[in-house]
Amino acid sequence: MRGSPRHGTAAGWMALLAGLLLSTQPAQGVRTEHLLVQLRGDAQDEAHQLATQHGFQSARQLPFGEGLFHFYPQDASKRRNKRSTHRRQELQKDKRVKDVFVQEGFSRQKRGYRNINDIEVNMSDPLFTKQWYLINTGQADGTPGLDLNVAEAWQLGYTGKGVTIAIMDDGIDYLHPDLASNYNADASYDFSSNDPFPFPRYTDDWFNSHGTRCAGEVSAAANNNICGVGVAYNSKVAGIRMLDQPFMTDVIEASSISHMPQLIDIYSASWGPTDDGKTVDGPRELTLQAMADGVNKGRGGKGSIYVWASGDGGSYDDCNCDGYASSMWTISINSAINDGRTALYDESCSSTLASTFSNGRKRNPEAGVATTDLYGNCTLRHSGTSAAAPEAAGVFALALEANPNLTWRDMQHLSVLTSKRNQLHDEVHQWRRNGVGLEFNHLFGYGVLDAGGMVKMAKDWKTVPERFHCVAGSIQETHKIQSGSKLVLAINTEACQGKDNFVRYLEHVQAVVTVNASRRGDLSINMTSPMGTKSILLSRRPRDDDTKVGFDKWPFMTTHTWGEDPRGTWLLEVGFRGKEPQHGVLKEWTLMLHGTQSAPYIDQIVRDFKSKLAMSKKEELEEELDEAVEKSLKSLLSKNN
Repeated sequence: MRGSPRHGTAAGWMALLAGLLLSTQPAQGVRTEHLLVQLRGDAQDEAHQLATQHGFQSARQLPFGEGLFHFYPQDASKRRNKRSTHRRQELQKDKRVKDVFVQEGFSRQKRGYRNINDIEVNMSDPLFTKQWYLINTGQADGTPGLDLNVAEAWQLGYTGKGVTIAIMDDGIDYLHPDLASNYNADASYDFSSNDPFPFPRYTDDWFNSHGTRCAGEVSAAANNNICGVGVAYNSKVAGIRMLDQPFMTDVIEASSISHMPQLIDIYSASWGPTDDGKTVDGPRELTLQAMADGVNKGRGGKGSIYVWASGDGGSYDDCNCDGYASSMWTISINSAINDGRTALYDESCSSTLASTFSNGRKRNPEAGVATTDLYGNCTLRHSGTSAAAPEAAGVFALALEANPNLTWRDMQHLSVLTSKRNQLHDEVHQWRRNGVGLEFNHLFGYGVLDAGGMVKMAKDWKTVPERFHCVAGSIQETHKIQSGSKLVLAINTEACQGKDNFVRYLEHVQAVVTVNASRRGDLSINMTSPMGTKSILLSRRPRDDDTKVGFDKWPFMTTHTWGEDPRGTWLLEVGFRGKEPQHGVLKEWTLMLHGTQSAPYIDQIVRDFKSKLAMSKKEELEEELDEAVEKSLKSLLSKNN
């Protein structure tokens, strides 16, 4: 390369730019026959003639810089040889040429597209190729590429090592050869039998296989020629047996959910109140206290991570009527089938944060979830959102290995920012964007979990700011509801601005509602935020015939306003859906806001400038600037007055 570049010239500009770019490039590229040529001012009209004269196909002037041209080789597919070197040297000697820059070739890959054949994951486990939710190549008539993207996380070296996941269920066959090496006996317990051995109780129909199947999804060992592979195949799995007794008690639930919170990182629960479309139920007093203690004190104060299956009641039910799935302290997970559609058993609600995969409408026997089964067996038929929650727990284990300092709230933020729409589609609910541009779906939440995307973001993640709670307003007067019309109520709020508990950036929003109706199942409740995001808090439940109990201070929750500014007017719409006329009375609506005062993403490192994190950070920067300008103007006006 000839010449002495100076600032202000095209060559100087190119050298400066090249220096900046090279400082970010991790590896040397491959020399190509493409040249960047700077011509002297009086020779620019001769560019094409000059290129062909020296053996190049053509020259194209670049729209930036001064006198810069791209000289194309005759055949770009051919490798550089001695002859091409000679051509370049002759070109450099030409008096019309000021500078010649050899172009290096380097790799770039399409984002959002993976060639299945390029995924280098070799496992000896016989069911691995049938685990389409890990790597979907189109098995069982599925959609290629629609999976948890675990291959990327594994290739980055994250396999769940050092992380313990507890399966709260009907026990674990910890003698299973695919689970034994990863079983954490110290963190396990049997609350059904009150002993430290949570082995499933035998039944002829293998009814108690649920926990063992969930455990295999998370922590089945890799490359041992047995069954399949866990999402986090080097993680430890603990068994908490607590479902196998004639009835549940608050003490058993609370004891299970608070067991060994300094040894257990993630609790996975694939159970809840009956999914019959008419039950409204949730955790009792002791369990609520245990969950609160878990998120505040577990994992050395970083918080226990509770993963919950959203429910299997299908279109007849609503997971906001399940107090476990709709809790702020849990990450509620729904499921999609292997072609991206909803499963017929999927419940929709505004509290669902994200989705994974399970079986569904396909009759193909291999469209289910492949995992471990009782007594050393394997199965291809694990199903329901029961199968979805452990997959999410496995993805979170990979993220915790990448960054053990993640708090329970960090994990929720990462779920929102890295979940993908991918090819998920719901025939009933459309994908929408909230007030800050985050795309969500009433059934799938913010999309399907992306293990590769999550671990990459988790590595650099900085703990989000302190969380605050604000009672934004309350309406206590009695309001009648009639079929054929909607009751619309409004709460105007400053979100506790000027107080210590001011909430500026939303996480969870709760609408605490007391309402009675002549038929509870025909009630529908929607809430719209000041930024225009509509959350469906309650859908019609055709099997719910309740006429007396209604909802008593029930905390309907939405995650759909994540990141929004809560200041302004919130609207609550209550009405009836159904053929028969109904009536009811709303006695209370209290609006609860939960979030941060400072921007949660403003200090985060952005690696992908097309990501949701980049978009959210840009939004925060613009809002912070606008508010600073507004504050300064007010200050100036007050001084002038």
